[in-house]
Formats: sequence, C-alpha cells, structure tokens
Amino acid sequence: MQTTPLNDTHRHLEAKLVNFAGFEMPLVYSSLKEEHHAVREAAGIFDVSHMGEFIVRGAGAQDLVQYVTSNDVTKLVEGQAQYSCLPRPEGGIVDDLLVYRLPANSRMSKNSEHPSYMLVVNASNIQKDWDWISSHNTFGAEMLDISDHTALLAVQGPKATEILEPLTDVDLAAIPYYHFVRGSLAGVDNVLISATGYTGAGGFELYFDGDHAAKVWKAIMDAGKPHGLKPAGLGARDTLRLEKGYCLYGNDINDTTSPLEAGLGWITKLNGDDFVGKDFLLRQKEAGLQRRLIAFRVHDRRAPRQGYAILNEAGENIGEVTSGTHAPSLDYPLGMGYVATGYHKTGTKIQIDLGRKTMEAEVVKL
Repeated sequence: MQTTPLNDTHRHLEAKLVNFAGFEMPLVYSSLKEEHHAVREAAGIFDVSHMGEFIVRGAGAQDLVQYVTSNDVTKLVEGQAQYSCLPRPEGGIVDDLLVYRLPANSRMSKNSEHPSYMLVVNASNIQKDWDWISSHNTFGAEMLDISDHTALLAVQGPKATEILEPLTDVDLAAIPYYHFVRGSLAGVDNVLISATGYTGAGGFELYFDGDHAAKVWKAIMDAGKPHGLKPAGLGARDTLRLEKGYCLYGNDINDTTSPLEAGLGWITKLNGDDFVGKDFLLRQKEAGLQRRLIAFRVHDRRAPRQGYAILNEAGENIGEVTSGTHAPSLDYPLGMGYVATGYHKTGTKIQIDLGRKTMEAEVVKL
C-alpha cells in the first residue's frame, strides 16, 4: 500500500488504519461519533493527502479543461475553485473533481499569460483520470502530476478559522466560499488555503509540499487543542458528507451514472461550449430521465447499506441504495440511492429491502 507523509503520525496516535484506494489511511482515531461531533461542534483535522492533484497550464489549458469537464471553467477568476465532473461520451462519470484557477504569477502557472489550473481528483482514480484527460489533450496543454509531492489537510468545523488564524498572516475570514489564496502557514511558504471542504461544516483545505506535513499537522493540533480540535478519519468523513448529501464516487456516482441523474445538472453546462458527453446529456434531458438520485430517511434504527433494494409501497423494486449510515448529528438512519423517476419526489413513501424484512422510509430533500 501507498502511504501519506503523515503515516507515522497516524500510527503514533494509534489510529485504526485501513486500505483505502490503495493507501493506508486512518479510519478512526478515537470513535466515529466523537470525531463526527467534533467537526460539527468545534473542528476536526483530516489527512486527505491521498487525493490527486494535476496542474494544467499553457496555451491550451483552458480549452482542455473546458472540454473534459462538465462545468464552465471560463467563469472562474484567479483564486476561485469550482466543483465539476469528468463526463463520459455515453453519459457516465469518470470522476468528480475540484478545478482551481491559479494566479498567473504563481509558481505552478510559471507566469503564463494563459489561464492555469489545478485539478483535484479522487485517490482511487488518479491514474484513470490522468489517462482520460491526457487522451483528450489535443490542445497542446502542459500537464503535470504533483500528487506524490503534495500534502492535503482539511481543517473543518465552526472553529476552523479561529484555530488557523494564529498560524498565518492571511485574513482567513475574508476568503469567500470556494475561493483560495496562497500564503504562509505554520512557518511553511506557498500553502494554498482553500475555503472548501467535504463535510458541510465549513473550514479550509490546505495544499502544500508534503515534506512539511508533520510540521503543519503538529502546529494545527497544538493551536486547536484549546478549541476542541480532534483528528478525524475516513469514517467520520463519510458520515459528515452523507448528512450533507454530498456524492461519493464509487457509491453515488460512477462510470454508469449520468450527472443529470445524480442531480448534478447545476455543474453541467448544456447551454455552453462543447464538452465530452454533451450530446448524450442533451438527448437524455430531452427524452426525460429514467431514474433519479434521492435522499431518504429510514423510520427504523438500522442503517441502510449500499446494494439494498428500494421498493415502493406495493413491494415492487424501484431502485437501489448507494450510501447509508446512522447520522450522528440527527440520531437516525439516512441514505441515498437511485429510484425510478416518479418516486423521487420529497415525501414519497418507500421501503428498504433487508432480505427477510423491510424498513419503512421516506424521500427527503437531498
């Protein structure tokens, strides 16, 4: 397995380590509930250095990124980020990702007169995404994979700004949502400080040279201790994102799900420039969607799991669960899944099939 630069730190903290996307990653340090509530009520720090980062720059950079992603990168200004996906010609999703437009005077953009970007992709898809984007690079863009050299920490929660402020000269409170700045943090230069996250609790994601990972982690932990900061693992990351209704690649979106089915029409620029899969998605929208991604609440104490069948009130199979958990903040089970169009409306009564019994559930707002 691959490891992040903080593997020794996780071992010292006696985290439960698991294989995730080929990386040895912390699943939990203390307890999932404790870590989850820390993020919601104070702050948590996640090591997500397993994620992939690509630089795309040069004369054809904007044309390439515009063509392979579903969103409109021409709307990005320097210092702004955008959620997007890599659609397939037949409507599936190669991956979901963040697109950052880098400042023209940054080290990674090489002072180019052309727009430069950093693409942040899922760890399980690094090689797949690189190959996919490269295969469409007929625009002459320069591509650079910096994944192995980049550390990424997510400091999430209502006290994230208060914890990080003493460590940097950057005015963190002035960074708008989905924007970023470069500055020094914990004595380390050239840190990309991004007001983004995957928890719904607010906070920042910090990208920097992996050689400084242990130093930055310790500085944040020391600064956060009086505020209730806790290290948080992949377990809490999953319950946090699911409470918020964020899709997880491999569960809620994959190579066979369309962004329109997944409720990602808001990142799909069907009225804009041509991009991979646009013709298919236009036809799909015109014909009408056959299934929709829903969120649902279970009226039981058991948590739904990926792969469970979703039934209508008559007991007929209408879909499948893609994600499920017991939500620590809400203290009841919830999930996501695809159902036949018509059963996707808020308030629709459904059943989750456990095999020998069923659980009553209800479609709620995603």
